Amino acid sequence: MAAPGAGVTLRSVVTPRPLNLIPIDRANDPRVADYLNIRDAQLAGELSPAGPRYMAEGELVVETMLRAARPAESLFLLPTRLETMGEVLARHLPAGTPVYLASQGVMDAIVGIHLHRGVLALGRRWPLPPLPDILRDATSALVLEDLTNHDNMGGLFRAAAALGGPRPAIILSPRSCDPLYRKSLRVSIGHALQVPYTIASDWPEAIDAINDAGFTTIAMTPSGSIDLTELAKSPERPPRPAIVLGTEGRGLSDDAMSRCTLRARIAMNDGVDSLNVVVAGAIALHALM
Repeated sequence: MAAPGAGVTLRSVVTPRPLNLIPIDRANDPRVADYLNIRDAQLAGELSPAGPRYMAEGELVVETMLRAARPAESLFLLPTRLETMGEVLARHLPAGTPVYLASQGVMDAIVGIHLHRGVLALGRRWPLPPLPDILRDATSALVLEDLTNHDNMGGLFRAAAALGGPRPAIILSPRSCDPLYRKSLRVSIGHALQVPYTIASDWPEAIDAINDAGFTTIAMTPSGSIDLTELAKSPERPPRPAIVLGTEGRGLSDDAMSRCTLRARIAMNDGVDSLNVVVAGAIALHALM
C-alpha cells in the first residue's frame, strides 16, 4: 500500500496486533499539524514546568517512553522505522493510537529540519508529584540547582537511571531547564520519562525538607572538606545520599550549600578547576551507591 506521490511503502510487518497506520503524502496534511515546525516552547505552553505536551525523538527514546507507559497522542515515522519498531509498538502502544508514516522528504518538510532518526512521538505531560512523595520511596537523589543546559540535564537523568540504585529520583530548583525538552530527552535516552522527578518551588528551603526525610545531603564542590573516595569507604557512608549539584561556572549558591549536611570533593590533578556536572554526578553516584 503506498501513499500517492510520497513513495511510502508499507511492507508486511508481523506484529502481535494491528497498528493504526496512516500514510501522509503532503506537508500540509492537517492530521500532522502538531509536527509542523515543532518548537519545544510551544508544546510546553503556558503551563510550564508541567506543560501539556512534549516531543520524543529517536527510536530508543520512544521505545523507553512506551515501555514506561507514558501516554502518546500519536507517532510519526519513516516506513523503515516501522520495520524495526513494529513489535514494540504493537505491544506497548494503546490500540487506535495514530501512527503516521511519511517519506523522508515529506517528513523533513513537515518537521522543518532533516530528521535522520525518522521517529517522533507526541506525548502528554503528567502532573509533577509533590516533593514528599518523591522522597518517600527514593533510595538516592540528585538535587540540581539552576541547571540550564539541556545536554547536562539529560546526562544526569541517564546517570541517575544507571547508577542511582533501585529507586533514584531527581529534584530540581525552579530555575532549572525542562527535562522533557526534546534535546534533554534525547540525551537521557528517554530516562527523563522513567526516573521520578519534581520541581521544588520552595528553594533552597527544600534542602531542609530533604534532610528531614532521612537523606544525607552532600554538596559537591571542589572546596569540599571531605574526599568523596574516603566518604565512600567510611563506616558512616550515607545509606540514602542526596547529591547536590550546581550549574557549571557559578556552582552551588552559598545558601544551598549551607543547608547541606556534608561538602564533598572529587580528588583530581592540580591545575584542573572542576569536572563537568554530569561527570561529577555520575562519579558521586557510583562511589556512594
